[in-house]
Amino acid sequence: MMGQASFTLRGRNPDVLTCIANLSNDEVFTPPEFAGRMLDTLATAWAADHDGANIWADKTVKFLDPCTKSGVFLREITARLVNGLAAEIPDLEKRVTHILTQQVYGIGITHLTSLLARRSVYCSKHAQGKHSIAKAFGHDAGNIWFERMEHTWVDGKCKYCGASQKTLDRGESLESHAYAFIHTDDIKARIAELFGPDMQFDVIVSNPPYQLDDGGYGTSAAPIYQLFVDKALDLDPRYAVFVTPSRWMAGGKGLDKYRQKMLADRRMRNIVDYPKLYEGFPGVKIRGGISYFLWDREHHGPCTVQTIWDGQPTGPEVARYLDAYDILVRRNEAVSILEKVRAKGEPTLSARVSSGKPFGLRTFFHGKPDSKRLKAPVKLFGSQKVTFVERQEISVNTDLIDRWKVLMTAVQGTSAAVETKFLSRPIIAGPGSACTETYLVAGHFDTEEEASKFATYLRSRFVRFLVSLRKATQHATRDVYAFVPDLPLEQEWTDATLYQRYALTQEEVAFVKSQVAEHAGDLFESTSKDELEDE
Repeated sequence: MMGQASFTLRGRNPDVLTCIANLSNDEVFTPPEFAGRMLDTLATAWAADHDGANIWADKTVKFLDPCTKSGVFLREITARLVNGLAAEIPDLEKRVTHILTQQVYGIGITHLTSLLARRSVYCSKHAQGKHSIAKAFGHDAGNIWFERMEHTWVDGKCKYCGASQKTLDRGESLESHAYAFIHTDDIKARIAELFGPDMQFDVIVSNPPYQLDDGGYGTSAAPIYQLFVDKALDLDPRYAVFVTPSRWMAGGKGLDKYRQKMLADRRMRNIVDYPKLYEGFPGVKIRGGISYFLWDREHHGPCTVQTIWDGQPTGPEVARYLDAYDILVRRNEAVSILEKVRAKGEPTLSARVSSGKPFGLRTFFHGKPDSKRLKAPVKLFGSQKVTFVERQEISVNTDLIDRWKVLMTAVQGTSAAVETKFLSRPIIAGPGSACTETYLVAGHFDTEEEASKFATYLRSRFVRFLVSLRKATQHATRDVYAFVPDLPLEQEWTDATLYQRYALTQEEVAFVKSQVAEHAGDLFESTSKDELEDE
């Protein structure tokens, strides 16, 4: 026993949990080093709240990972407790037995991951197995529970997670992905069923599934990580530590209520943010980056926000109230700039920019290659090409067809680890033109001069910086323009005049420039009514 426990719990190189590949988009494994950072944040908070005490030296603290995959959190917690409790429980076998039976608990998300987690924590996929270091359990699951559950279908969707019945109602031979922790109306009753009626967890720590792999993977897939966070907080732990995608801070499908609730929750104590693609989880492409937070039941005040870039903090932690805006401004350095803009009380471009599908035409809609056989041709800007349609084919916003327009793509982004452009090059579309939902109409005007000045304004670093504060993914919808002032166009707005207008300091200007790259080439594309007639 002594040799087995010692081998299992000491650091090893290479660590097997750094070598396994993610199984699917809803089973993203947490690197051990990242899990360690999260536990360090927890330990720091515990010490601050308990007169410097070491959480890993407290044999009464109970930990839960409600959606364990590789078992990395449970393993790292166990290793720390083994070291921290050495003085109080000198006998290693008794110490390990106490930790595994009384302090560390998990709920597997699939049969495979439950076996993997047990292997990580108990050294055996069976808690009662020959090589298991857990010798006091009366069943093979130990404290890492898993049983297959089924979805509750209502009108083709699961009432708890929104999964598609068509995709996931597929029989017992495949995983149902009906996660026990969120498929219940009463989470406290569910925990009592699994671990006993008097169970109260002090710490809940996890990396929940991000979205269901139910056929909607990609931009249309709905997130589910917020459901795990909600259930965890309903259990009223002393602390909760979760790592999730960061897109909830400014966007995300179906995340508006969750974002509003989290930003208003004064129990949010720490947020550590990794906006650079691949940095938090190397090799895992999560647009908008990832972050982890520490929620503290006894905390009531501002939340410290820290950004990590290339492994280093970008500056000191800053304590601020998260609900100062309707989204979370991720970079502390941006707050002073935004406050100077908002202090003027100017209207914003969110009232000027169109909604999606401005002329009622989908992305895949294409007209004729030329205008020769059309009675009343309208030049149509679409996905990667320009075509022509009859005027009568357009039934939405027909009054905009003969106005000067500035078009912006509704999706802007690359696969690069760092986004620096944030908006596409504006297109000035003359009278007699329209577009598919590939574009938004950012503004419409009476004259080409006004359209040109507006396009120049959108081209500025300053505007694109304000857009970046709200743009968490590739999507550049009307909402990302909500911090951008709608300025009068009597003059041409350049970065120099904008920095002066809002009294930015040299440090603030330098920060804007560090975040947003200059656009190379022509300022914008232009097409006029004369060009249309020539074609």
